[in-house]
Amino acid sequence: MKTYNQTTYAILGLLTTDCRSGYAIKQMIDRSLNHFWKISYGQIYPTLKLIVDEGLATINASSEDSKPGKNEYELTPKGKEVLKSWLEEPIEQIPVERNEILLKLFFGSHQSKEKTIEQLEEYKLKLETATLRIPELNRCSRMIMGKERTRNIGSSHWTTENGLPKPQSNGARLRLKRFRRRNRNG
Repeated sequence: MKTYNQTTYAILGLLTTDCRSGYAIKQMIDRSLNHFWKISYGQIYPTLKLIVDEGLATINASSEDSKPGKNEYELTPKGKEVLKSWLEEPIEQIPVERNEILLKLFFGSHQSKEKTIEQLEEYKLKLETATLRIPELNRCSRMIMGKERTRNIGSSHWTTENGLPKPQSNGARLRLKRFRRRNRNG
């Protein structure tokens, strides 16, 4: 199944609510999602066009005598399936700015409670793992900034495993001293 960006999934989810127009979607975002998911009009309308072009929604033009035409969107079965499939995917990363887990919880009524619980448990584990890594990250930061003695490093070069520097062999003190010397004199 084709994958889309997060904005597309957010708008697919919003089309499951009473929001049927770009304006109504923006109003819902500003009222309900804005503290964890921001989307501008500049993202909404191109995404609505994409959703229609991909067959994920249909568009109905309505007009009243005194008002210009208004486009209303409705999810197709394919659109509902794409949304459901995305909702059931595991969360890949801990959010920095946009919070995918909160977005999925907001539309959680479109997936099973068991799947929601599974995702929350996986997310909790990711948060716990990240929390355990904070002291080591702080230590590495202090070493790079020259605030911790290098004799605690004990390796000649560094690789990254799960985002953390890992010692590989003896002699990192020399590399770190050279790095500091170059940056102090440069």
